[in-house]
Amino acid sequence: MTSTIAADPTRGTDAVAVPPTDVVGGVGARRWSRARRGLVVVLSALLTAWAAVTFAFLAIHLAPGDPVTAVMGDSTNPDLRAQVARDWGLDRPLLVQYVNYLGDLLHGDLGYSYVRGEAVADILFGDQLRATAELAGVALVLVVLLAPTLAVLTAGHRTWWSRGVSGVEMSFASAPTFWVGLILIWVFAFTLRVLPVTSGNDFQRLILPALTLALPIAAVLAQVMRGGVERALEQPFAVSARARGVGTLRLRLTHGLRHSLIPAATLAGWAVSGLLTGTMVVEEVFGRAGLGRVTVEAVTYSDLPVVLGVALLTAAVYLTVSVVVDLTYAWIDPRLREDRR
Repeated sequence: MTSTIAADPTRGTDAVAVPPTDVVGGVGARRWSRARRGLVVVLSALLTAWAAVTFAFLAIHLAPGDPVTAVMGDSTNPDLRAQVARDWGLDRPLLVQYVNYLGDLLHGDLGYSYVRGEAVADILFGDQLRATAELAGVALVLVVLLAPTLAVLTAGHRTWWSRGVSGVEMSFASAPTFWVGLILIWVFAFTLRVLPVTSGNDFQRLILPALTLALPIAAVLAQVMRGGVERALEQPFAVSARARGVGTLRLRLTHGLRHSLIPAATLAGWAVSGLLTGTMVVEEVFGRAGLGRVTVEAVTYSDLPVVLGVALLTAAVYLTVSVVVDLTYAWIDPRLREDRR
């Protein structure tokens, strides 16, 4: 590292230190690294969104079903079918339809539903999105409460209680979502009669669907976080803290829990996809309105604009969570911040 001393003409013989050239270069390199990393994130997001829309576009066209039938219903009049196909642009080649859709998308136009006749944006960002966001939000809160609590309370224990909790977690983690929903309905609605399925107020009707959505995800995350807590408690810093008189619970919360967040954060993308796909099943099982039921209806009737809109919205949510998780890594483990400089 080299530095120079330059004379300051305004101060006579006073000298001014010039920063070392390698320090200046290091600052520039770090700024360029951050800018390049941000550019990579943006390009990756755009590529992922394009891939999601393209895959959904091809899948719905290759799947059985006819969009013209979705628009017309049971009518079989050939002249009317041809007119509908022309009006909606369905008589054009597949590549032309694809390019036209991408062009409309760049202008913020998601199109109109073949079945409902409404703007896709109104369908996705209206009451349906609010109902699904409400369900997913409550389920996410339950996951955040259940997974760390179970991990902290059972980590390192070899009692019958901890083994029982682990067994229940395995059952929920491996069970299909619809099966979990049916079991909860049978136990709490039909047998114990403490929670309603369709009656009661909005909050009461939300409890069972949110539990159905949250329990399988919380079970997996609890197992992962338990392993992280146990590994952290075996580290030298934990042994030293215990020798200084730090309590077991405090040690688990301050050191073990924070270290367990790193492996748990790697599953954030899976957890979000589980919430998004799980809402489709849960809304069908419990007869709730939301994007899940809209998606099932759109796929069933080949309602292409709605399917593509849902795919784009799902990709946007997934990418947002991925960026948040990436930023969270640096907060959880400061060593990652140093590596990125």
